[in-house]
Amino acid sequence: MEKAATSDLARNVITAQSYAIKKMADLLSGDFEKAVDLIFQSKGRLIITGIGKSAIIANKIVATLNSTGTPAIFMHAADAIHGDLGTILKDDSVICISKSGNTPEIKVLVPLIRNFNNPIIAITGNTSSFLAQHSDLVLSTYVDKEACPNNLAPTTSTTAQLVMGDALAVCLLNLRGFTSKDFAKFHPGGSLGKTLYLQVRDMIDQNPKPQVSPDATIKDVIIEISEKRLGTAAVVDGSNIVGVITDGDIRRMLEADVDINTSTAKDIMSKNPKTIEQSALAVDALEMMEENNITQLLATDERGEYSGVVHLHDLIKEGIL
Repeated sequence: MEKAATSDLARNVITAQSYAIKKMADLLSGDFEKAVDLIFQSKGRLIITGIGKSAIIANKIVATLNSTGTPAIFMHAADAIHGDLGTILKDDSVICISKSGNTPEIKVLVPLIRNFNNPIIAITGNTSSFLAQHSDLVLSTYVDKEACPNNLAPTTSTTAQLVMGDALAVCLLNLRGFTSKDFAKFHPGGSLGKTLYLQVRDMIDQNPKPQVSPDATIKDVIIEISEKRLGTAAVVDGSNIVGVITDGDIRRMLEADVDINTSTAKDIMSKNPKTIEQSALAVDALEMMEENNITQLLATDERGEYSGVVHLHDLIKEGIL
C-alpha cells in the first residue's frame, strides 16, 4: 500500500472515530447522572468487568478511577464465574462492559451478580441486549460501525467505551473536589509526579548558597561565583536581597573596562532580581525562568529572606524540563 493511501486510511479511521464519539454525546441519558451519583454515594468499591477487548478497556478505566479518588477493581468476566465472584463485596457497585451485551460470559455473570443484590451499570453498544435489560442503569456506547474496513475488529466501539469511562471518572473527580495536590498523592513517581509536588526548597537544599555583601570587592565576587559553581551570587544587605550578580555581569563589566580595583558588588549588580518563594513548585520556577529568559532564580523563605539559588540545571536533573 502506498504511503498516500496509508495516510488517507489513517485519516478516515481518526475521522470516523471522532464522529462516533461526537454522536455518543447525544446518547447520554438520565442514567449517566444516576450512575455518577450511585458511584459517588457508594460505601463500597466499584467493580468493573468485561471480556475480550472490553476487559482491556475495563482495566484502563479502573486505573483512571483509582488515580482520581474512586476505589475500583477489575474482575475478568470469565474468571468471575470460576471463583472471582468473591471479589464483589456487599456495598460494591458493578459496571459490566460489553459491546453486544449478549456474550455467553455476560449472560452467565449478570444473574449471579443480581443474586448478590449489587447494583449493575451497563456500558454497552446494544441497549436492547441481555446486559442492558438486566442492569439497573444503562450507558449507551452505540457506534454505527467499527473503523476496521471489515467492520469486525473492535476499534470505534472500544474507543467509545474508553471515553465513557473517562466521562465517569472526570465527573466523579469533580464531585469529590479532587485537586492537583490530591492527584500528586497518587502519582508520586516520575516527572509527572514531580511537577505536582516538587518544591523549590527541595532543590536549593542540595545547592551551595552564593552571596556577597554590597561592599564586597570584585575579586571576592568572582571567587564566590566561581567556588559555588551556580553562575551567580546574591547581593545581600543584612537579611535583604538588594541585587544579583551573574557571570554575565562579570563579562559585561570587563568589556566596559570598569576599574575592578575600586568597584564593589553594588556597582555592578543588577537591582530588583527575580525571586521565588522556596515553597513554590519547581514547575513554577521553570515557567518564571522561561518568561524572563534566565537560567537561575534567587529563592526566599517565608520572611522574604534569601535562602538559596535554583538553577535551570536542577530542573533538568529532576526531569521537570
